Amino acid sequence: MRIDIISANPEILESTITNGLISRAVKKGLLEVLLHNLRDHAEGNYRQIDDEPYGGGSGMILKPEPFFRCIELLQGERKYDDIIYFSPQGKIFNQKAANRYSLKNNFILICGHYKGIDERVIERFVTKEISIGEYVISCGDIAAIIFTDALARLIPGVLNDSESALTDTFQTTEMFDPPQYTRPEIFADMSVPEILLSGNHSEIQKWREKKSEEKLNKYTEINFRNKKDKF
Repeated sequence: MRIDIISANPEILESTITNGLISRAVKKGLLEVLLHNLRDHAEGNYRQIDDEPYGGGSGMILKPEPFFRCIELLQGERKYDDIIYFSPQGKIFNQKAANRYSLKNNFILICGHYKGIDERVIERFVTKEISIGEYVISCGDIAAIIFTDALARLIPGVLNDSESALTDTFQTTEMFDPPQYTRPEIFADMSVPEILLSGNHSEIQKWREKKSEEKLNKYTEINFRNKKDKF
């Protein structure tokens, strides 16, 4: 899999790309992640990539020309399955979406900044708009990291434990991981539940399923209340 990320702030991405899970996938040769500085495709002495919006209003808009040059250059080299722009109006990104995207080969990720990007970039190139949640973040680079990490861990051979990705929260249908404990048995006057020390695997499984269901019920209740009260 290859992911090309177009960014006005590639420094935000560099640390994550060279450390942790994504870095492991890259070092194993299972994933390519290439960062493209939008300013490298701008013209003029100042390499300007933003300008004021037509019609007035606050904030700055990323100009279309650098995006057009960069994307057309990349498209001239290979075919991309999707060109993705991270935006509030996009479809919410979840585990099912991550599973689908992990089966594809090549992506271009467009990271917005300031008040957004010129709409003509979206009209010409973007095949999918994705949102990582109903909240505001400083730039699309953060969303690109989340998207890339979610896909990287699903690529066979990236994780050391081949089973772990299949049993993650949200990977199984509407289920959460149960509470987890490790040594020491007693810490800060709190003990590990006795059932986990019993060695009775069938009863441990029942306990885990019960606790997972309790988490699901709590999650459902909280989200219902949030939608009703709108915080």
